[in-house]
Amino acid sequence: MSTLLPTLRQLRFLVALADAGTFSRAAEACHVTQPSLSAAIKELEGILGAVLVERSARGAALTPAGEAAVTRARVVLTEAEDLVHAARAAGQPLSGPFRLGVIPTIAPFLLPRALPDLRTRFPELELFLREDLTHRLVDALRERRLDAAVIALPYEADGLEAQVLMADEFLFAAPPGHPLADADPLRPDMLGDTPLLLLEDGHCLRDHALAVCAVSSERRGAGRSDFAATSLHTLVQMVRSGLGATLLPRLAVEAGLADQLDLAIRAFDPPVAGREIGMVWRKGSARADETRTLADVMRASLLPA
Repeated sequence: MSTLLPTLRQLRFLVALADAGTFSRAAEACHVTQPSLSAAIKELEGILGAVLVERSARGAALTPAGEAAVTRARVVLTEAEDLVHAARAAGQPLSGPFRLGVIPTIAPFLLPRALPDLRTRFPELELFLREDLTHRLVDALRERRLDAAVIALPYEADGLEAQVLMADEFLFAAPPGHPLADADPLRPDMLGDTPLLLLEDGHCLRDHALAVCAVSSERRGAGRSDFAATSLHTLVQMVRSGLGATLLPRLAVEAGLADQLDLAIRAFDPPVAGREIGMVWRKGSARADETRTLADVMRASLLPA
């Protein structure tokens, strides 16, 4: 006697409902009518023998069984997608959809340099980009909602493989007349008593900058506890206003982040202080070879002309 199994369509509808929160929005996302989606989930509940969704006038809430089912459904759907991608890649690598995450301190400066080469090399590639903080991208990787991510290294994360794309040096940026604007030599350890403007908590650039300066976040926070930027563009404007100094990635500076701003921007004396930019993906991913190819092309596009 065969066991009746859920269909991929039913699982996709359940995941859409979990993400959307209401039957109407889930149906819209799946391009079906609301009654069709509701009926499919009812059928799924019958197959599994469990109530997955609590329905109310305010929307839909997953039951504990529903939450567990959604977690497994995401895995099943991703494995099905991996099957399709692996078959396609055997004949034509990097064709079709590829979901790539990039952190905000890298995306606007790296992508304009890398995307033209990718489009030329892989015209059939459909690149879906997501910009977010590192921990959210890593979570999305583990939950199989992303195929790969470009983040700053080092970053401790189990179950991921990494390939370095480039080294990204930190540069010191300050308003004219700053005590360290003309310091010779200029070393990171000289910043211990200098108020630094940094990105808000959650940005790995903040953590890397603090590590370079060998200063605790508590001590550094005492310098400018009233300000934490949400973007590098805000950060350089605050430096321009004379509120303090900061560290900027060379990648961003070379992309024009501080152009036409009257700032003193200096490299530190050797050894070079900075971070590495890398591509990360799940260990054992069916798209590991494609991701390595993607990383190789991106790394080549970032080499000096």
